[in-house]
Amino acid sequence: MATGTVRRMQQTQKNGLTYAQAGVDIDAGNAMVDAIKPLVRATRRPGSDSEIGGFGGLFDLKAAGFTDPILVAANDGVGTKVKIAIETGMHATIGIDLVAMCVNDIIVQGAEPLFFLDYFATGKLRPQTGVDIVAGIANGCKLAGCALIGGETAEMPGLYAEDDYDLAGFAVGAAERGSLLPRRDLKPGDIILGLPSTGLHSNGYSLARKVVAMSGLGWRDEAPFATGLSMEAAFLAPTRIYVKPVLAAIRTTGAIKALAHITGGGFPDNIPRVLPDGLGAVLDLASIKVPGIFGWLARTGGIAEHEMLRTFNCGVGMIAVVEPAAVDAVVHALAQENKRSFVFGEITSHAAGERVRYKGSLAL
Repeated sequence: MATGTVRRMQQTQKNGLTYAQAGVDIDAGNAMVDAIKPLVRATRRPGSDSEIGGFGGLFDLKAAGFTDPILVAANDGVGTKVKIAIETGMHATIGIDLVAMCVNDIIVQGAEPLFFLDYFATGKLRPQTGVDIVAGIANGCKLAGCALIGGETAEMPGLYAEDDYDLAGFAVGAAERGSLLPRRDLKPGDIILGLPSTGLHSNGYSLARKVVAMSGLGWRDEAPFATGLSMEAAFLAPTRIYVKPVLAAIRTTGAIKALAHITGGGFPDNIPRVLPDGLGAVLDLASIKVPGIFGWLARTGGIAEHEMLRTFNCGVGMIAVVEPAAVDAVVHALAQENKRSFVFGEITSHAAGERVRYKGSLAL
């Protein structure tokens, strides 16, 4: 073969490489965007009626009914819970978790979540997987009453294994000036209400997955703590979204002084975040109807109670602080929205030592 022919072949091979050959399929990304447009459209609400696909999402605060708003923003992910979705191929609810972890942080400040954006990064874009995830995100947005106004899908071969992915969510809400929580009139004797969780929510999964591995059970095995329920269904139960019932209780009673979302760090780390200096809390652990998944984790992993309390929500995903005289009104307002609540403890004076103390013990 002539030298000139070899050189031309080398040049052709060098100049012929495509983005798709490098592992990024633009057409698959475009196909996914087209497939999720109806899902996104279904989350529209006053203030948002734009179509996805632009360079930025739009939201009109005046159309949403606000006159003098303060914006509240939050972002989060779902941690290693996403590994269970990947390993089981069950992607339909992980998007609900993503929304919940953000909007539940918005509502604790007394703000109404308005819009949401997501970030989905993967090693190899599987359009159907992406659609399943976004369908869950859209479902979560509808449960929270916020609009999905945009997002980003990133295909990054070499950074992620082909079937691996990660998620991040970003939410923005608003409250009228002067109505943000926590209020300044928190005082000893105020009552703490507990709002039940659906299970682990999206925290403590590195420890939970380690316990599952120790147990020898597979994700499709029946859960030892719930007859007829698989391990994958139990551990992928989506995080409860508290927005609508809590927002209704705030507006109808005007009696909620503070809220705390019980996420990583459990009770001892999250409750003090909404308390001023000089105040603490005493919680009645015996008042919790602890879901079986927590007892199984504690027994199987030999996890001490204090570690359970700092790692998991142990059955309480949100707390609300109210005056004693307003307890019945708030409990009733939550019940009207099909959300059970119970007296969980009270606010106390605090000078030294742990700010969150306990009486009784968890029924593990």
